[in-house]
Amino acid sequence: MIKPELLIFDVNETLLDMEPLKKSINEALKDARAFDIWFPTLLQYSLVETLTKNYKDFSEIADATLKMTAHKLDIDLTEVQIKSVLSPITKLFAYPEVSNSLEVLKQNGFKLVALSNGKPQVVNDQLKYAKIHHFFDKVLSIEEVKNYKPHVSTYHYAYSVMNVLAEDTMLIAAHGWDIAGAKRAGIQAAFINRPGKSLYPLAIEPEIIGFSLAEITESLLKS
Repeated sequence: MIKPELLIFDVNETLLDMEPLKKSINEALKDARAFDIWFPTLLQYSLVETLTKNYKDFSEIADATLKMTAHKLDIDLTEVQIKSVLSPITKLFAYPEVSNSLEVLKQNGFKLVALSNGKPQVVNDQLKYAKIHHFFDKVLSIEEVKNYKPHVSTYHYAYSVMNVLAEDTMLIAAHGWDIAGAKRAGIQAAFINRPGKSLYPLAIEPEIIGFSLAEITESLLKS
């Protein structure tokens, strides 16, 4: 592993705990599986838009796929109800170790960038609410390239904006698909093995694996 200069962070489920949104969706759709049906569907249709070159922003796809999930569970939701159910997305807390870990990484000279599939305003609102916005040198959205992660262009965009080489860049994420995309884009990766998450067995292994951002941080400081 080459010690990276730039650290690119995924946001949802990597830095931010989505439990409030999960609770909102499961209660609205009256099914404890609802969030776990909706979130993969959201990711699936974001990739449909990327592959068919028909860009819709992540919030639009989130609304549409929640409607699909509700239909699957025989629930009718109005457009107003959909907006209300998804509203906790901007009111998520950071995982307990995140703030301190980001501060340590910042103090040790790493460049920090947040990169999300979400709309720019949503991502900024999320990080500000979680009180971690100030740690980042830049907050980026895939809206600039109009391809959703894990399309390799999203990672190229992030390190290019920061004037850093691919080999000096590392993605930190809690999603196997995100790690796979980063490795195939030619950058390093660190996987946060949060509960329920796993790596994609057919992808290249990440350089670092840890159960929290604190563990990832410790490994980076030793590199």
